Amino acid sequence: MLYKIIGDSCMDLTEELKLDPHFQMVPLTLQIGDYKVTDDETFNQKEFLAKVKASPECPKTACPSPESFKEAFEGEAEYIFVVTLSNHLSGCYNSAALAKRLYEEENGTDGKKIAVIDSLSASAGELNIALFIRELCEKGLPFEEICRQTEAYRDSMNTYFVIETLDFLKKNGRLTGLTAFIASALNIKPVMGADSGTIIKRDQARGMTRALDRMAEIACKEGGDTASKRLVIAHCNNPERAEHVKENMCKRANFREVVITNTAGVATVYAGDGGIIMTL
Repeated sequence: MLYKIIGDSCMDLTEELKLDPHFQMVPLTLQIGDYKVTDDETFNQKEFLAKVKASPECPKTACPSPESFKEAFEGEAEYIFVVTLSNHLSGCYNSAALAKRLYEEENGTDGKKIAVIDSLSASAGELNIALFIRELCEKGLPFEEICRQTEAYRDSMNTYFVIETLDFLKKNGRLTGLTAFIASALNIKPVMGADSGTIIKRDQARGMTRALDRMAEIACKEGGDTASKRLVIAHCNNPERAEHVKENMCKRANFREVVITNTAGVATVYAGDGGIIMTL
């Protein structure tokens, strides 16, 4: 059985996974003022962060067209799984769902089975789900069973993040319903999480290190028996901070696997320089 796992470009693949032919990315577009860049293999994180720092304007993202997703369905794969950003954060899910409908109207449903899965997360969360799908595909499970188990896995997964500032999320309308904002003058860092794909504030601490430690404490307390779980940590331009989080988490709990990855363009926009996103 041939399979393909398609992600929007907020699925932050490791360098090794970028070489895996089972994975394909459909990129978003990033914009700062008049500067536009496609979030694909040409994305230069350090250059982009420098432009963000120099620009008075807030960076923005635009989701791929349905046609872009539809083109990704082509090929020999019989099972296709699309994993997208939370529908509360982006239009990627709706775009991919429309692409599936259009593709099936044009080509029928006999030769391919396509599932569009809302990660209800982002970045590390999308990657965690994609790795789970790959495991199920390698076991040779039926398409419907893979979909069922993946949705259950997603619903049991927890996402957390600590970033330097909430400004970009706030200005881009990604914090709908969140009323508590923190005074940056006090160096208070929020510990954030997700509730069914919507960003929520979990706690706060003074300074990044304490906030990361508090995130680890909350995650391990809520994680239950983690020995069978995969921990995925995505960092924006700060591998040392990601290693600190890994060590902290592994002191508190056991995991069957720990994956660390760097953010591509979309997560770089919202996490900002030094941000950490974590799922288990």
